[in-house]
Amino acid sequence: MKPIIHQVPYHSQWESRELVPDILAGTVQAGDDPLWEQSGAENEDEYEYWSWRLCGVACLRMALDFWWGVAPPAVRLAEECLAAGAYVRHPDGKLEGLTHAPFAAYTHERWGLLAEARSPLTAEEIAGHLAEGRLVMLSVHPSVRTLDPAPPHQGGHLVLAVGVTEDALLIHNPSGFPDGSQDFAPVPWASLDRYFAGRGIVLGPYG
Repeated sequence: MKPIIHQVPYHSQWESRELVPDILAGTVQAGDDPLWEQSGAENEDEYEYWSWRLCGVACLRMALDFWWGVAPPAVRLAEECLAAGAYVRHPDGKLEGLTHAPFAAYTHERWGLLAEARSPLTAEEIAGHLAEGRLVMLSVHPSVRTLDPAPPHQGGHLVLAVGVTEDALLIHNPSGFPDGSQDFAPVPWASLDRYFAGRGIVLGPYG
């Protein structure tokens, strides 16, 4: 397989990417992120609420930065996705989403990108899209960040596929660790099915 690496800028779902391990471990509260205001949140509590739910938004920010040179504030994008039906917030505060089809429709209408929800989606198709200049958001289990040998299930977290090598798929993981699992993180092809739920969103420019 011919190596393909798209030089996509990386954005974490937390503003301070170096704090991700501590935030996930609970030793630092997300609301204490010193860069929280960059998210567009009105206060620390709003940032705390949204930051745990921004993996798909972070993927979109990376794609927009790559093609259009803009990375709008994450919480502002999340609110637009909520209005578009890609998230559903219940009275008790529980949030459902990111739902792929309305998110793809929003991305196309708001940002002028080709955006298609795909299920099923195969590893071969992912490689083909990347070869043709597109990026692919993938639903994977969060433990892909450590290449857990036995994740409890597939899916539940969105990452952005940005490249391929003969041995691995390269991803930008919004909740990856700064020790090598954030940007251009390799997921061996032989291991991908352990995490990958077989669905995702293909993104690309028109023309």
